[in-house]
Amino acid sequence: MQKLNVIYEDNHIIVVEKPVNIPSQGDKTGDIDMLTIIKEYLKEKYMKPGNVYLGLVHRLDRPVGGVMVFAKTSKAAARLSEEVRNKTFNKTYLVIVNGKMEAKNGTLEDYLLKNEKKNISKVVKEGTKNSKYASLDYEVLKYNEEINLSVLKINLHTGRHHQIRVQLSSRNHSIYGDQKYGGRGHGKQITLWAYSLKILHPITKEEMIFKSIPERNNSWKILEGIEL
Repeated sequence: MQKLNVIYEDNHIIVVEKPVNIPSQGDKTGDIDMLTIIKEYLKEKYMKPGNVYLGLVHRLDRPVGGVMVFAKTSKAAARLSEEVRNKTFNKTYLVIVNGKMEAKNGTLEDYLLKNEKKNISKVVKEGTKNSKYASLDYEVLKYNEEINLSVLKINLHTGRHHQIRVQLSSRNHSIYGDQKYGGRGHGKQITLWAYSLKILHPITKEEMIFKSIPERNNSWKILEGIEL
């Protein structure tokens, strides 16, 4: 069984670090997924017979690693899902992109259209049928001129399909290692990481912040010297 990195756990929620290339939940590949891994962990830890309840509140794309929260009760799941809807559930990402951004920080706003058959999204004109509004804030943490790559911190306001990947690539700042959207670094792991998660605890209502930082090796070596 896949080793599980537990960041926080109580009777209501469990916060873990999702490794790259593991689906958030079961899919047609039949590969091991986070829901199954955590259920097995809970079964073993608490010696629970039969089925273990675990609520999937949000997802990360399969190639993306980082922090995720799961609900251990249906009450916690309902309340966390409500936070997602009310936008009090805040996700921050780290990303390495091609080139130098024009501004040190800013907001990107677009309308995105998903192509279900190809499983990709693209930026389209406002008013395009079935398109959805997408918004994010970015801050440049570092630019390395030698390799022409920038490290950004991204705060999502909407959770659209492949949103960060599409919005950045449409501005010629594709993510390093993102083959699907024209990124440099062919054959490399996509450098998009769910770095921070801010929630209100579903029961105590206390504001909680959880962080997960990718190991500063391979493509992420560029993080050296950045305080996170």
